[in-house]
Amino acid sequence: MCHARCVKSDPGVPVESGTFPDVVELARVVARQRAEMDRLREQAATSVVMERAKGVVMALDGSSADAAEEILHARAKAARRTPLEECWITLGELTPVPPCDEASTPRPQGDDGSAKATTDAPEPFSAPDDVADALSRLGRALVHVDTHQALARCLLDHLAPDLDAESVMIYVRRSGGGLELAGHAGIDDGLAARWRLVPPFSGVAVVEALRSGEPCWLEDFARDSTRYMLIGEPPERWQSRVWLPLRGGDGSEVCIGVLRGRPGVFAPRERAHLRGVARLCAGRVRSFTSAAVPVPEGEADAVQSLFAALPVPAMLLTPVVSSSGDVEDFRVDAATAQAADLLGGPSGNLTGRRLREVRPDLTDLPVWQGCLDALTGGGPYDSEPFAHQETVDGVLALATYSVRVTRLEGALVVAWLRHASSDRQEQRLAELQRLGSIGWANWNLSRDEASWSAQVFAILDRDPADGPVRLDGLPGLALPEDRAALRSAVETLLREGLPFDAAFRIRGGHGVRHLRLVAEVVADAHGTPFEVHGVVQDLTARRRAELALVESERAILTQHDVLQSERVLVARLQHALLPLPDKVIDLSGLRVEVAYLPAQAGIHVGGDWFSAVELPDGDSLFVIGDVAGHGVDAVATMAQLRFTAKGMVSTGSSLTGALSRLNSLLLHTRDAHGTATMVLARYHAADRRLVWAQAGHPPPLLLRDGEATYLPRPPGMLLGATSAPYFEETEHRLEPGDRVLLYTDGLVERAPENIDVSLARLAEAAVAQPEDAPGSLSTLLDVMLEDERRDDVCVLDIRVPREP
Repeated sequence: MCHARCVKSDPGVPVESGTFPDVVELARVVARQRAEMDRLREQAATSVVMERAKGVVMALDGSSADAAEEILHARAKAARRTPLEECWITLGELTPVPPCDEASTPRPQGDDGSAKATTDAPEPFSAPDDVADALSRLGRALVHVDTHQALARCLLDHLAPDLDAESVMIYVRRSGGGLELAGHAGIDDGLAARWRLVPPFSGVAVVEALRSGEPCWLEDFARDSTRYMLIGEPPERWQSRVWLPLRGGDGSEVCIGVLRGRPGVFAPRERAHLRGVARLCAGRVRSFTSAAVPVPEGEADAVQSLFAALPVPAMLLTPVVSSSGDVEDFRVDAATAQAADLLGGPSGNLTGRRLREVRPDLTDLPVWQGCLDALTGGGPYDSEPFAHQETVDGVLALATYSVRVTRLEGALVVAWLRHASSDRQEQRLAELQRLGSIGWANWNLSRDEASWSAQVFAILDRDPADGPVRLDGLPGLALPEDRAALRSAVETLLREGLPFDAAFRIRGGHGVRHLRLVAEVVADAHGTPFEVHGVVQDLTARRRAELALVESERAILTQHDVLQSERVLVARLQHALLPLPDKVIDLSGLRVEVAYLPAQAGIHVGGDWFSAVELPDGDSLFVIGDVAGHGVDAVATMAQLRFTAKGMVSTGSSLTGALSRLNSLLLHTRDAHGTATMVLARYHAADRRLVWAQAGHPPPLLLRDGEATYLPRPPGMLLGATSAPYFEETEHRLEPGDRVLLYTDGLVERAPENIDVSLARLAEAAVAQPEDAPGSLSTLLDVMLEDERRDDVCVLDIRVPREP
């Protein structure tokens, strides 16, 4: 939020009976003094900005101080800006005004011979009165902004009312070309952390804006999302946005993003407002983007001399606190010569630099949080060892270091500790034992001494303070049912020197644990055993996994038997409800062949079905459908739909009316099985008309004169999907020799193939198999179903005989 102070007069305090008048008057005096103090602070801060801008004009224009002030006021008046706004713009530009031809056009002189004020501005800029007032308020507020974070909050407060801005993000270019999020407002810290670093890749809007030096307006989210990688999770949160590079004499290094939740273009007034904001902020930003931070000279020399004598990599860090009170960086007050190499940053003196400028990714490493914890009194921080490649006598070598952070009053001492080779070996051995749940144990028989690794104490759930157990006392730790076998193995090893590999169980704080002990005897030169070496391994996790696997296999076998029985039952039920003709049938002068092939993959029977009957008036009804799912429920639903459809059409119901009633049946029947697809077709023998309707089912395939075409589908919705379905019917006149195929999706669908490709393959296969003899349907199915069937297949092959 803006840090501009708002001075309010304290309300008068009424003098009540018993109140001392001098106390009331004193309160009024304090209020007036506080207001005057705020006014003086405001005036002092504004004067600092004015003096800096005058210095810039004097350096670039060769003017005196008075002339520079006149130039600033003249420019402000010409551009209808306040003097403070003109100062910010001047500080942001830091470029010479394009000079006139001094030989032909000398500078105007005043009465005293000094340079007369000019009205040349770096770039003409005008804005509506309301925008000018808003920019004037922003210019005053910028006086009290001293960090990128504070600037982001100030801009959001300034832009939210007029431009519907929801968020502001400020990116700064760092060494290497990458961008870092230096300030943000209107977004949570998690999102800010994920987008803190942006690589200098093309296709990122903020990078493109800095590269071109011109604002990048993103006003069409659908188009912009294909051109750029948009910031946000999800990016749809902001439908329109703009990235404003702050142009300065040393190049564009800072970019401000203004993000809005509403879509649409930025109006001309809004664009003028935002361009003015960028010009004002450029001057403010330049005052707090310097890389080095001054350190008191005497103190720095003393500290640096001390660190120069240290033989190890080390640094002294002082926290840099933001306006919100959070630690946003650390200043390097002193550093040894070896510290820069270990940080992976630039060589040379690190003193006075910001730590995140030397190592921008430091906040992503555990050592950053360790520094913060140590600073807040969390005690010293010791990092995990890490590998570092360094050059020793001109040869690359891999060394192991760890970092230790210690608080020193209000600062931090950071030191790198180099691990010796033996230290690394011990650490690796300890990690190996911990990761493998394995430990070593030694028993010296001659001195009756035992030594265990730390991991053995953890495995046996024994306090190290109690010390190791004698070898002959080890069986006492096992469960009673395992003690005899373990004792026998130990005695045989001690008596005959035979090694053993024994499994046993113990009861610890986390329940029963499965362990393994492997031991062997080491003899002296005379063959006398003097030491036993052993390895203890925790097999609890593996043993539990083995038992779970056995139980899972048993459950799978049981479930397989149950499902196989269900398949046999469902198949019998399906055969009883859906009898298949064993030969070609004649209906209303048509020759009809039926094929039904159950799925080969899986053990469930599906819900594919058909119906082909001759109606009382001599017409024929053809139905084919597919119920979602498999098993008993699917077969039951199939039977319900099959018999109901036949009954409805036989009693005079229209095709669309029958589909609507079947939809209601699925929705309101208690045990209905979800959804279904269907094709209902009625063949009028008198004029060979095929009238049909469909509910989310693939269209019939018509073959005529060696060509295959799919009949145009009338509108129709999946059965059971909605309580207000819509169906239409259409008709097609058949000719002698025509062939019509009704089928379920199991005939054509092949994942992940597109359904259009599958339908085209069926049409090609049907044209290539023109046989008209009975049984030709089987040939077509063999061509279409080369691989294992994962779904049931049902086909009605309807042929119109050729005329004699």
